[in-house]
Amino acid sequence: MKRRNFIQLSTLAGLGISLPIAGILNSCENHPEHSLEFKNLISGLLKDWCDGMINVQINNPNNLEEHGALGCPSCSHIHGRCMDAVYPFLYMADTTGEKKYVEAAKLVMTWAENNVSQEDGSWTVIRNPKSWKGITVFGAIALAEALHYHGHVLEDATQKEWTKRLDKAGQYIYDTFTIDFTNINYPGTAVYGLNLIGNILNRDDFKAKSKKLASEVKAYFTANEGLLFGECKKSSSKLSEKGLHGVDLGYNVEETLNSLVMYALKEKDEELLQILTKSLNSHLEFMLPDGAWDNSWGNRMYKWSYWGSRTCDGSQPAFGMMAHINPAFGTAAVKNTELLQRCTADGLIHGGPGFVEAGIPPCVHHTFTHAKPLAALLDHWDHLPEINSNASLPRATADGTKHFKDLDVYLFARGDWRGTVSAYDAEYHYQYDFRQASGGALGVLFHNRVGLLCAASMAEYHMVEKNNQQPQPGKDICLTPRIETFKDKVWYTNLYDLPATVTSKDENGNIELLANVKLKDVDRNVIENTASEFFISYICSADIMKIKVNSKQVVSEPTAFVLPIVSPNKEVFNQVSDTEISIQKPEGLVTVKANAPIRIKEMEGSRTFNMVPGVEALPLEVFFEEGIKELLISIVVT
Repeated sequence: MKRRNFIQLSTLAGLGISLPIAGILNSCENHPEHSLEFKNLISGLLKDWCDGMINVQINNPNNLEEHGALGCPSCSHIHGRCMDAVYPFLYMADTTGEKKYVEAAKLVMTWAENNVSQEDGSWTVIRNPKSWKGITVFGAIALAEALHYHGHVLEDATQKEWTKRLDKAGQYIYDTFTIDFTNINYPGTAVYGLNLIGNILNRDDFKAKSKKLASEVKAYFTANEGLLFGECKKSSSKLSEKGLHGVDLGYNVEETLNSLVMYALKEKDEELLQILTKSLNSHLEFMLPDGAWDNSWGNRMYKWSYWGSRTCDGSQPAFGMMAHINPAFGTAAVKNTELLQRCTADGLIHGGPGFVEAGIPPCVHHTFTHAKPLAALLDHWDHLPEINSNASLPRATADGTKHFKDLDVYLFARGDWRGTVSAYDAEYHYQYDFRQASGGALGVLFHNRVGLLCAASMAEYHMVEKNNQQPQPGKDICLTPRIETFKDKVWYTNLYDLPATVTSKDENGNIELLANVKLKDVDRNVIENTASEFFISYICSADIMKIKVNSKQVVSEPTAFVLPIVSPNKEVFNQVSDTEISIQKPEGLVTVKANAPIRIKEMEGSRTFNMVPGVEALPLEVFFEEGIKELLISIVVT
């Protein structure tokens, strides 16, 4: 099979939309040095990851239930999607000439055929034939791209066998997928998948189905900010109490938007490209200056790993391939890749920046999925626009507040401070509550000098997808800043107050976001016989971040504001006094003061660790004490 670029980005010149076409054509022909720096970054990282995956690949011909699979250092089962690695393995085989990569590709395909391949053309997420089959679309795309770009490294018999298997997988997707049969990431990804497979196999019916899905997906973007929605059970028909759709930033930027961008560029779908440009710009508002994706509020944030989402592919294709429209898209691709590199150890991505420090083993799923988009960028390199980090990210230069109406989420920025306050009430599942940052909670607090200071977790850690999440090590302590009290051993917190409201003002250099919240249990019952309604003020100036908490009611039960501060265990912590603590970070000293004693929640060891978003933290708490009607907490970086 002749290698060729599936997407010719230069064809954008024929579109009637306002794009800097001359710039993209020039950059395609002469990649500047800084673009080549990005190429070297992704090339080196891809090799590191592929070698890391080979190091954990199981070679045991006597046991076909595991032979060829990628062993997982953290999970007790084999991930059925590990055959996705066929694409990066074949890319490496083609570019290096090393046979070990061809053998690795054959082994993962052999394991898949022996263990998760079904008669209807699907693959399953684990060895159980009754398990979820929707993941077939991801494996099919990986196999299609592997064959399309690098199939010539295989002997004819294997190439033909895999092509036949691809046709069966494409038929399953064609027969099964509709725009609303499940979360939007599946049919959205099938837009590109069916188009790709249809072109490779000359299946016009596949391409027609792809075009139909592409037409239908255009209705899945929110009215104001153009955010892709549909990451919610039956969310296409059910809105939240506030009238909001189910949106998850992690799945959007790392999976669905990639597919839609690649389809729209190839098919010159001008209308879809316009929609995607607005959507990418809105999603980009949530990238932190260090390249992290702030998915603290997302309704599938239980898979948030700070750099993205645990089982998705990575945001590089969508943002890299559209960098000619907005150079900051290129910055996003570079910065996020650099973050992934910082979270990589021994050839595998770890599920957050705190994993290595805390001694938490990585899940191999992160690596075999995130390797694919890097291979895709390299396969399209000659037709990519200029990609570098010269343009500033929106959040790097932001000042003031921005309210996302479609989410009821606020972003704020002043000086070096960056933060997120969420009153988003859309739920992933309307029967079970997997509570992301909501109820007027502070989802993220970031400082340009010292980095991440606060990051939300699930209210209570749940294995929502038991095959795709790692167990929580040790005691589960929520990392979302919050008010909380316990009555009759029942936990009440503002995190479960979905109707909570937030207002904002920006006066005299001070940003203030005021949240009006109630303390509720997981079943949404309001606490009784003590203060239940509170006001949380988040006040940000250039030099200091303040949090004020008060109630007009009598606080008769032990009630605290909990402020977990992200801090690896190697950082020196000092209890300066009852009301002041300091944490020495590499780039500065963080000082927290309060008008009441600052305590540390009971925990195992010197730090608590949470899988979402994958960091260690010091869980500070400040209680209302007799005579104190308002808690005052300040954070300063020097």
